[in-house]
Amino acid sequence: MKISLIATVLNAEEHIGAFLASIAAQTRTPDEIVIVDGGSTDGTVAALRAADGLTLLEERGANISRGRNLAIAHAAHDVVAVADADCVYGPGWLEALVAPIEDGADVSMGWTEPIVDSVLAACVSSLGLPLSPDEVDPATFMPSARSVAFRRDALEAVGGYPEWLAIGEDMWVNHRWRERPFDLRFAPEAIAGWRPRASLGSIWTQYAKYARGDAQAGMYPERHALRFAVYAGLLTALASRRTWPKLLAAGGAVSYARTPVVRARTRAPRRRAAVTLLVPALLLFTDMAKMYGYARGLADRLGGRVQPS
Repeated sequence: MKISLIATVLNAEEHIGAFLASIAAQTRTPDEIVIVDGGSTDGTVAALRAADGLTLLEERGANISRGRNLAIAHAAHDVVAVADADCVYGPGWLEALVAPIEDGADVSMGWTEPIVDSVLAACVSSLGLPLSPDEVDPATFMPSARSVAFRRDALEAVGGYPEWLAIGEDMWVNHRWRERPFDLRFAPEAIAGWRPRASLGSIWTQYAKYARGDAQAGMYPERHALRFAVYAGLLTALASRRTWPKLLAAGGAVSYARTPVVRARTRAPRRRAAVTLLVPALLLFTDMAKMYGYARGLADRLGGRVQPS
């Protein structure tokens, strides 16, 4: 079985070398590598042009979906592994990722682990993300496009990646796969190391964009509606003259923050006090970003600025 590895990239000069080195060090190397650059203005393209053993395609302005579809159209093989050029991959990643497909699966769902090199990274990576594969139910798991492989016809059956959707495209495809009788299998040993955003501005932008994509694509409406309802209830409790609504709100907040705090403490054990304070603040910060992004996405959809297909 031959494998085409694809990735999209935009202004990844800082990390592209580590990405390429990790792919070159795989115990099972891909039979071809196709990378699409969406219009980088730093040194990314120069680094890719200097690298051996890959095909570089350039399309300025291409979003992630367009880049992946373009890469797959140029790929020669019927098994496609998708990687993220901002990630670093363990040496056994590709071998573990394609094993389920060799065994008959249509889609193989790899695992991702954060690269934790700061207290902020430990906290950000703990917000809503499982700590280990043991927390995952393979029957409902939605893989990230940082670590997924599939048969070409499985993607073609759902119309490819949605080029009308700027972000959240991998979840859109996951939902389409889950709606059909495809064989999706979990490959927990296929580990991709990903880098959490390193500044509050980039964290806000990321969460707002994902939520905007959810609204544009009609994904997770109940989850987002619940978030708005919870914060409306919180404001109502804080405005109340009675004590018990405030106590109830405080108890709910502690319960809400407990799991990510535990995860962050595990990932940064020497900074327990710092993460205990920072995680709840980040939860509030990212929830505000999600609500802002979701509202913008609803406006996009209601205003006809995005046309799901």
